[in-house]
Amino acid sequence: MTTAYVLINCDLGSEERVLSELKSIKKVTETKGVFGAYDIVTKIEAPSSQMVKDLITSKIRRIERIRSTLTLMGIDGQE
Repeated sequence: MTTAYVLINCDLGSEERVLSELKSIKKVTETKGVFGAYDIVTKIEAPSSQMVKDLITSKIRRIERIRSTLTLMGIDGQE
């Protein structure tokens, strides 16, 4: 199982809408609004790193009002 954390910046005032859309995506196991340099942190768990990459590029980055993402992907076997 591959785990990744996606740090997300979105347009001001659109956090609730983006959170709602993220929660509807399969493989997104947790998503929260945060204070600091990013607006939202989302956790993804999928069987492979390729599936995580595909999910980020085909689903998450296409959500309207997301300005940028930074992905932190866990190293398989290091827990």
